[in-house]
Amino acid sequence: MMNMNESSLGNPQYMGAKGFTYSYSIEMTFKGRQLLYMKIITTMSTLDMSNNKFEGGIPNSIGKLHSLRGLNLSHNLLTGSIPPSIGMLSLLDCLDLSSNRLIGHIPQELTSLTFLEVFNVSMNLLKGPIPHGNNFNTFSADSYKDNLGLCGQPLLECGASRVPSMNNTGDDDEDLSNDDGNTLSMWEIVMMGFGSGVVVGLAWGYYMLSVGKPFWFIKLSYKMELALLGFWDQQFG
Repeated sequence: MMNMNESSLGNPQYMGAKGFTYSYSIEMTFKGRQLLYMKIITTMSTLDMSNNKFEGGIPNSIGKLHSLRGLNLSHNLLTGSIPPSIGMLSLLDCLDLSSNRLIGHIPQELTSLTFLEVFNVSMNLLKGPIPHGNNFNTFSADSYKDNLGLCGQPLLECGASRVPSMNNTGDDDEDLSNDDGNTLSMWEIVMMGFGSGVVVGLAWGYYMLSVGKPFWFIKLSYKMELALLGFWDQQFG
C-alpha cells in the first residue's frame, strides 16, 4: 500500500468537461477575517454558511459535530432559539450567529466552551440575562449589540431602564444654583429675562423717537404690548 501525505499529493485536481482539469480554492470567514485557502487543511474543521438566505431553525443535531472548531451561520434568515447542544462542541473556538432572527435566551450550556475566543450573536431578537462563566466573562458589548431584550454585563444590568425618564422629578418651581451658591426659582429667571427685555425695548424706543420715525414703531410696540399682556394674564391671571 502506498503511503501518501498532503505534501506528496499537492493540490487536488478535478476532471471537468472535455477532459479539462481544474484545481480549487476556498474563501472562509473565520474569527471575523476573510481567509483564502488554496487547499483543504485537514487539521481545521470549520463550517461557514454565512451570507446566504437560509431559513428555519438551527438543528439540535449540530451538537454531534464534535470536531468542529469554527461555526459561522451569520447573515441568514435563521429563526428559533440557539440550540443548547452547541455547548457540546468542546473544540469550538469561533461561533458567529449574528444578523439572523434568533429568539429566546443564550443557553447557559455555551459557557462550557472553554476554547471559545470569538462569539457574536449581535443583531438578533435575543432576550434575557447574558450567561457568565469562563470565556463569556471576556466578550465585549459588540458581541451582543442590537438585541434589545438582552441584559447583564457587558450591557446594562437587568432591570435597568434603557430610556431616560421624561418625568420631572422636582417641583414645578425647580431651583437653579448661581455662582454664589444661592438658588433662583425658575419664575425668577423668567422675570429677570422679561425685565431685561423691557429695558432694551425702552432704549430702542427712545432712539426711534429721537430720529423722528415713531409711527411704525408705535404700531409694533402696541402689538408687542398686547402679546405680553396676554401672556401675563395666562400665567398669572
